[in-house]
Amino acid sequence: MTHSSSQNEQSHPAALPPFQTLLNNTNWGALDTAFGTGEDLPAALTLLTDPDPVIREAALQAALGPVTHQNSIYEATVPVALFVAAILNHPAITAGDDNPGIGTQHRPTLVQLLDWLGDTAYDADDECVAAGERVFDGGFLDEYDAMRAFRDARPAIFSAVRPLLGHDDANVRHTALVTAIPLIEHPFLTQYQADLVDHARRLLAISTDRHHRDRVLETLKAWGHDTSGLENASDIAAREHYAHLRAARASWDGNWTGSGSYSDEPPF
Repeated sequence: MTHSSSQNEQSHPAALPPFQTLLNNTNWGALDTAFGTGEDLPAALTLLTDPDPVIREAALQAALGPVTHQNSIYEATVPVALFVAAILNHPAITAGDDNPGIGTQHRPTLVQLLDWLGDTAYDADDECVAAGERVFDGGFLDEYDAMRAFRDARPAIFSAVRPLLGHDDANVRHTALVTAIPLIEHPFLTQYQADLVDHARRLLAISTDRHHRDRVLETLKAWGHDTSGLENASDIAAREHYAHLRAARASWDGNWTGSGSYSDEPPF
């Protein structure tokens, strides 16, 4: 768990500030990252809106890696997440990444930014907090200011993600949906659950993306929906495969004595 080393007094209202305001009005050098302070982040963040998609691609790791290293939330994570949300409608991002220098396997900047926001939101979701409460015997968020700040910022981030649920490009709107799911755990956003269910059903009707389908099916089940009529053969095969892996892991854990040896000799 990463704790705050200094107090981040920046407020995070539901209204998302302009990206340039966030860039200029944040005291980046006073915020911690995985590798020190955030003093170098403004330069990297600025490159995320460069007209050249090759430059944007190169800037992604420098801008986002230090604030979500090892799936942790740092003081600088929140202003970076708000900045990323604020540039989702930037012309350089919405124009697409048609550039022969990138290659056919390149994922558009917009999709990568949405993915990052979603992954970060999952790292701060209710399940993670519950796990933290169990491990640290209560008071988890009281000791983890950075995660609490990110969770407080979810309405502002969602305000930028929500319009992309209706994007013309299926990959963008499906990624936006997966990103939105952990964001609407915020009490102010639970009203959007029914809307996301509709989007989820449309995704399952056409998407072949394994990650997207797994996230959406898991969510619908958690929300109390019957998914049996929404699963295809690939979903059933994946579910059986995951069940096999869980059983194998449970078997491995049960045969491990904790003293560097197995209770039975492999292969169990």
